Amino acid sequence: MSRVIQALLAGMLFTFILDFFLFLGIKLNYIDKFEIDLYYNILFADNQNIFLYLLLSIIFGFLIIYANNKISLLVTSIASLLIASTLIEPIGESVAEFMLMQKNVSLHYKNHTYIGDIYYKGRSDITFYDYKLEKIITLDKKNIKGVQ
Repeated sequence: MSRVIQALLAGMLFTFILDFFLFLGIKLNYIDKFEIDLYYNILFADNQNIFLYLLLSIIFGFLIIYANNKISLLVTSIASLLIASTLIEPIGESVAEFMLMQKNVSLHYKNHTYIGDIYYKGRSDITFYDYKLEKIITLDKKNIKGVQ
């Protein structure tokens, strides 16, 4: 029983470290690039997928504790390199666009309709690039029709 708990805790720690570097790459190469007013902690907390985190924690935990050392080292090294690659600007930006951006969206804000890309949906506002204005604007979620 204690090895199972040990495997789960080791997996959670390793996955947490991977998660940290994933979101650090997104923050440095996407959030800061587009000057989105967002703290790292909020980005990290609001964009976690708990089911994916737990699944990866279990997989990495049992891999670290129960698998052959060579296999464990190989898989964890490859995972670490892949996640660390988000610190490289084009890769981090592409990953962030995949996770956060919604392209060609129409938003109805008060009496105006904006057409463009959602760069980030925050807790209370949306960072939006409007095609017509050709600039990034911030819209309050309370005044947008049909947005969660």
